[in-house]
Amino acid sequence: MFKKYATTICTIALAFVAGAAFQGQKAAQAQSKKVYELRTYTTNPGRLPALLKRFGGGEIDLFLKHGMTSVAYWVPDDEALSQNTMVYMVAHDSREAAAASWSAFGADPAWQKMSEESQLDGRILTNVANQFLTPTDFSPLQ
Repeated sequence: MFKKYATTICTIALAFVAGAAFQGQKAAQAQSKKVYELRTYTTNPGRLPALLKRFGGGEIDLFLKHGMTSVAYWVPDDEALSQNTMVYMVAHDSREAAAASWSAFGADPAWQKMSEESQLDGRILTNVANQFLTPTDFSPLQ
């Protein structure tokens, strides 16, 4: 009789440990998912070319230097928006990593010089909007 209870108790304990391990694995996977940041920049009239030049001329390299992964960069197809809007997406390991990356990027002397030089002909941006996105389980981007 004792053997029967011992076997049942061991089976329950093993199921509990396996379930806890599975939940721990799911939590670790959830924490390891990248966070994507969608950013929309609106420029002053005529200043979109200066913004695109700055991004293509080294700003993206500074993103990489500070832990950000470039996903894509776009100019909208809409005629009006194509004159003053750039949209892009970068990936971060977490929201905390994003904050640290943006802080280090903003303090980088190379970025400060690049920003200053790109705005000698006038301020480029009128608005910056960003949104953090977490991929769904079925998203090809993880």
